Amino acid sequence: MGGTRRRILRLIGALACVIGVAACDPAGFGVAGPSTGGRVPVAVLVPAGASDPNVAALGQNLANAAKLAAADLEGVEIDLRIYDTAGQADRAGQLAQQAIDEGASVIIGPLFADGANAAGLVAARAGIPVLSFSNNTAVAGGNVFVLGPTFDNTANRLLDFARRQGKSSVLVVHGETEAERAGRDAIVRAAQVHGLTVSAVTGFAMSQEGVVAAVPGIVQQAESSGADLLFLTSNTDTALPIITQLLPENGLPPGEIQYAGLTRWDVPASALSLPGVQGGWFALPDSGAFTRFASRYSETYGAAPQAVAGLGYDAVAAVGALAGAGRRITAETLVQSRGFAGASGAFRLLQDGGNQRALSIATIENQIVRIIEQAPASFGGAGL
Repeated sequence: MGGTRRRILRLIGALACVIGVAACDPAGFGVAGPSTGGRVPVAVLVPAGASDPNVAALGQNLANAAKLAAADLEGVEIDLRIYDTAGQADRAGQLAQQAIDEGASVIIGPLFADGANAAGLVAARAGIPVLSFSNNTAVAGGNVFVLGPTFDNTANRLLDFARRQGKSSVLVVHGETEAERAGRDAIVRAAQVHGLTVSAVTGFAMSQEGVVAAVPGIVQQAESSGADLLFLTSNTDTALPIITQLLPENGLPPGEIQYAGLTRWDVPASALSLPGVQGGWFALPDSGAFTRFASRYSETYGAAPQAVAGLGYDAVAAVGALAGAGRRITAETLVQSRGFAGASGAFRLLQDGGNQRALSIATIENQIVRIIEQAPASFGGAGL
């Protein structure tokens, strides 16, 4: 995967992990042979050999969290087998076949969309489901699920909340990148689902000059359209700081239109001081659930987990819940309307291969995050 694509996937949350350099490392991370007794053989495909230390740290987090989830299960034993894809799609396909030949009942990972697609094609022939760490829904469907947070999930949660707060018309503002255009489309879809009018959609070139040039037109569109919700797709590490500064300076302060964001506005912590995000709405995972997971992780491994670690925990938790209930692990049984209990709260896998996660609605007041509406504890009933 080239540098541009890696950057795009980081922007939308699909982050890489590195664990080792062997094709399978049973000594460090699992058992590589045939399963014994009642243990459930689970293959975990992760990229390795990356030179980026951040990627390596994230990968170790995912591996640690998967092992932690396996240890937390009661009444079922998970035989984790870690395979190193080296971040290569063709290798992911080859290792998926190897894992299946060695008895894997489900494949967790790989991370990147092309690897997930390659593994999914191989696994489909054997009727094996794939729980990818990616959030790229373009490769989801059939036997492939994506576990990463999706734009559709966030947009639906925020626009459902906005409608209940009396908002009716949304102005969508996005950067001209692949990731932000995907976010734009998710907002438009969610608006249709929840009965809001999309009054206007406007993009800007992803540069300081592009934002500066676009701001007057955005302000004019907001005023002429009568929109009461301004939905921004940018990250705190891209255009969000400058656009939330310039819009108020050009006559569109948060007091005149409700700001909302598709991404986390509380990360990094320095973003909390941005004047333009004060009072805005954004979504984040169930903080109570993640705090409990983080505490357990820190006690076990001596360091706090990164947010992406929860995906490794969630995948094993879902597999364990089914196995513990005596269910076969298939693409059909993984789609549970009541969902599963994960590291960041309730989540469920959808028929189309996407996912829905219980999210809280938050705002920033005086540089402090305040939860406006807590994440639901479940999806209409107790999980498995």
